[in-house]
Amino acid sequence: MKDLMQYKDYYGSVHFDDEELIFHGKIEFVRALVTYEATDARGLLKAFRESVDDYLETCRSQKIAPEIPFKGSLNVRLGAELHRRVALAAEQHHSTINKFIVQTLDQAVK
Repeated sequence: MKDLMQYKDYYGSVHFDDEELIFHGKIEFVRALVTYEATDARGLLKAFRESVDDYLETCRSQKIAPEIPFKGSLNVRLGAELHRRVALAAEQHHSTINKFIVQTLDQAVK
């Protein structure tokens, strides 16, 4: 991925500030705000990894569970009409709405 880095199941964004001439980013897909910056790409990767390690260590020292980026559940607001169409399609496939949505999304992102 060009705009994301991965380390220990966490993803970090990659941005460049052309005025300050720095690379910067944050850990994505969690509510906690964990940021990092560096003057070059290698430094940004190092800073990202250090930020993940620091975040995990802070959670351990405060005895709180670190956030997990992808928990496996997702709330989606479909609107009444789409909800109706999905429910009818699931019924036609002899499936639950949840299974139908999972199968449909799985096919869409392959």
